[in-house]
Amino acid sequence: MAKAQGVSKATVNRIWQSHQIKPHRTKGFKLSRDPNFLQKLTDVVGLYLNPPQKALVLCVDEKSQIQALDRTQPGLPLKKGRCGTVTHDYKRNGTTTLFAALEVVQGKVIGQCYSRHRHQEFLKFLQRLDAEFPGEVNLHVVMDNYSTHKHPRVRRWLKRHARFIPHFVPTSSSWLDLVERWVGELTGKRIRRGVFVSVEDLEQAIEEFLSVWNNDPKPFVWTATVDSIVEKLNRCSQTLKRIKPGCTRPRMRKNKGK
Repeated sequence: MAKAQGVSKATVNRIWQSHQIKPHRTKGFKLSRDPNFLQKLTDVVGLYLNPPQKALVLCVDEKSQIQALDRTQPGLPLKKGRCGTVTHDYKRNGTTTLFAALEVVQGKVIGQCYSRHRHQEFLKFLQRLDAEFPGEVNLHVVMDNYSTHKHPRVRRWLKRHARFIPHFVPTSSSWLDLVERWVGELTGKRIRRGVFVSVEDLEQAIEEFLSVWNNDPKPFVWTATVDSIVEKLNRCSQTLKRIKPGCTRPRMRKNKGK
């Protein structure tokens, strides 16, 4: 860019800094095309900003295919002027799936590892939640649209257990599920830098992190209103329309041949 504009690299750098432009960084983003986006958004955000009386709000999600990675050499320890290191290559020792539920008000997390990620495991986890929160108190469960959560057997179980009230976030809007924030904590502070010689070793590390977290839970406080979110997404939508018109239209199901 400096060569094309006939200026120095330092000038380009100063311009970028003055406008807080950071071309070396990227963030994941996708605008939801859910036709019921506003309805679902209002429903979930309402639970966060105005939790129902005499009820609990649980954010549920899964982190699947967590790999038990063992490095080929020990990492160098931290020292002054040098960060910790890990080898670029690794040995895979299997995977596990973590089902987690974040209780929004107190910040406590219920977690369970399973070898597979099917509706059968999800039903077992729902039964675990039923036992963890006994009584008749209603449980508002925030989930994404993964097919496991909408399996016919899961639907029948939820119908029989009326105190479980499901709330689905819009498609492509997993950022609305607060437990995703906790999963980020688990990944960044325990899994990504960890060395695990077996799946059992990995699951033990996850259980230890859960125990430490629940000894001093820190709830994630939601502050964004529906209006502020819609305003921001409208700006994003206008930008996408300029780049590629029609790309933000609600996705419609194709009609199968009669």
